[in-house]
Amino acid sequence: MSATGTAQLSFDDLGTPLADTTFVVVDLETTGGSAERDAIIEVGAVKVRGGRVLGEFATLVDPGRGIPPSIVALTGITDAVVHAAPRIEAVLPAFLEFASGAVLVAHNASFDVGFLRAAARRLGYPWSRPPVLCTVRLARRVLARDEAPSCRLAALAELFHATTRPVHRALEDARATVDVLHGLLARLGPLGVHSLEDLLGYLPEVTAAQRAKRGLAEHLPRAPGVYLFRGPGDEVLYVGTAGNLHRRVRQYFTGAESRRRIREMVALATRVDTVTCAHTLEAEVRELRLLAAHRPAYNRRSKEPGRYWWVALTEEPFPRPSLVRRPRDGALGPFRSRRSAEEAVRALLDAVPLRPCTVRIPARNPRLTPCALAELGRCAAPCAGRQSADEYQPAVVAVHDLVAGRATGPLARLATRLGELADAHRFEEAAVRRDRLAGLVRVLDRGQRLAALAALPELVAARPDGRGGWELAVVRYGRLASAGVAARGVAPMPVVDALVAGAETVTPGPGPLRGAPPEETGVILRWLTRPGTRLVRCAEPWAEPAGAAASWRGWLDRAAEARFPAEARFPAEAGGDAGGRRPASN
Repeated sequence: MSATGTAQLSFDDLGTPLADTTFVVVDLETTGGSAERDAIIEVGAVKVRGGRVLGEFATLVDPGRGIPPSIVALTGITDAVVHAAPRIEAVLPAFLEFASGAVLVAHNASFDVGFLRAAARRLGYPWSRPPVLCTVRLARRVLARDEAPSCRLAALAELFHATTRPVHRALEDARATVDVLHGLLARLGPLGVHSLEDLLGYLPEVTAAQRAKRGLAEHLPRAPGVYLFRGPGDEVLYVGTAGNLHRRVRQYFTGAESRRRIREMVALATRVDTVTCAHTLEAEVRELRLLAAHRPAYNRRSKEPGRYWWVALTEEPFPRPSLVRRPRDGALGPFRSRRSAEEAVRALLDAVPLRPCTVRIPARNPRLTPCALAELGRCAAPCAGRQSADEYQPAVVAVHDLVAGRATGPLARLATRLGELADAHRFEEAAVRRDRLAGLVRVLDRGQRLAALAALPELVAARPDGRGGWELAVVRYGRLASAGVAARGVAPMPVVDALVAGAETVTPGPGPLRGAPPEETGVILRWLTRPGTRLVRCAEPWAEPAGAAASWRGWLDRAAEARFPAEARFPAEAGGDAGGRRPASN
């Protein structure tokens, strides 16, 4: 309590102090104003915290094209200047690492961040949606029109007596923006803006509806768990997970949240419920279960919860691959989309002489072969030939062995066929079959790993919690049955025994995953296979079959390299032309 008898706020209530917030002030020079059509030619950035410079990042970038004369006149950067500079493929990963975990700041941030985001998308790097602060918009909010008629960087740098004069070069302009940022932050102190959350909430991007509902987060615990936004009719609008529920939910009411759909959801929300969890694994699993139960309108993942495709052989004298929603024993999958399942069927038909037609063979007449059906005019598709049921059986056994991980002969035959196509200079057909085989190998590998975990009656594992204690999980038939924590100084084994005794009873179901949801088993598998996880006990040995598709992971890496070769990522170094186009090759 304070001297006046009112409760003082804790540091967590105050948010992240601005003095402890890391900002990366970035400036770009480009060949034009379109993030989609133009290219970056220079990157400059300064990392600051608490008024101190922690580091700088500066490099020219070869755009792979000519620099327009207007840009040369503005920046002084010519084609000759960037001739030996690295390409954006090499620069962007280094910059993302430099800026990791920081607030991005730029003068007219939509321009600079737009170019960075577009480059990340083209190169396949995930954009982590960092908090973004625009000094132009902040200046317009803080400064009166008569004090700052113009919010150009040069004008603001002069107003705040910046030590660096902006000259349309990336690092110099970033340094000038640092001084402008510090000048603006000094103006915000008397207005009660002392934390990052206050700063983001002060920006014009935050809607009145967002600001008005900050109180929804005040009662939430600072623990890992699941949060549920509820609407006027008590319906669940959105479900999410967080390592710190209070901090994460509070971000929905600040400028850190820019998604239009989520702002709409916040405007509708009337309260936030939470489910406190022992650790992040339990939170992720509970999120999946709540998504399946409520199917919230604002969660993209809830549109088709648990809707997977599987490939299974039909039960008839001459079995053929079919797509099913309910997995049977020996089914191949799971597949997120019907298209990927159909591609796997094509790969199976390439590898194993199964009949591709969709005509059902009557069980009452097992001597009727697929070709006999064709002669009767009931099937127009090419098939496995004039085989008897006994002659057809080895193909069925080969599929079962492939899916179960007992043999990879069909994969080897497909790889051999790829070599034959390449030797015959049929490169386009070889590329199609290579990608089809890669998809089959990936789904076999994932399915076999999930099935191996789902086959275990019980498994207990532990991970260090980073504070001297242990995160504990009890897994039964691929489902999380119990979760807990043994804090630092607490003997873990009694906690393990208590978790096992109180764990959920799981009855295995049909199919390769014993009825477990593929997403939940996948989340658990990722947690178990992260470095540092320890196996405490297991009801029976946890192992994958000797002939599992995991032995083909090296081939997958080579296939990926063939599909996205080095010259596609670093054209200049691999012999690409100035425009970044790949050289013609076979």
